[in-house]
Amino acid sequence: MARRLRPVGLDFIEAAPVRHVFVRELAAPVEAVYGALEDVPGWAEWFPQATTARPVDGGAGRDITLTGGVRFRESIVAATAPEVYAYRVDVTNLPGVRAITEEWRLAPAGTGTRLRGRSPPTGRPRTGWP
Repeated sequence: MARRLRPVGLDFIEAAPVRHVFVRELAAPVEAVYGALEDVPGWAEWFPQATTARPVDGGAGRDITLTGGVRFRESIVAATAPEVYAYRVDVTNLPGVRAITEEWRLAPAGTGTRLRGRSPPTGRPRTGWP
């Protein structure tokens, strides 16, 4: 059953006592990586867990479905090309979570990109997260 989560912004990430941080150096230039993040339908092509991804609300949000049937209705909370792309989950069928926000920051790294993702965990969903 889908349910509405607590609406949070980027300040939620900053205030969280714990956050997941992912850092990866990519060969592609910053503009190309940002373009892949911003291209909502393209997520299903390069993110293996995404089975469908489509923009909603005139591009202000997106519907994402993952392998196994987990669904997210998300709102874009920051889109500053090519440095920051962030979204929060407004509605999901994932049990056990109260709020989800993810932020992706991009920076040049030589001829490629340093990609840093941050997301504070809330609750204990049954997805293998700690």
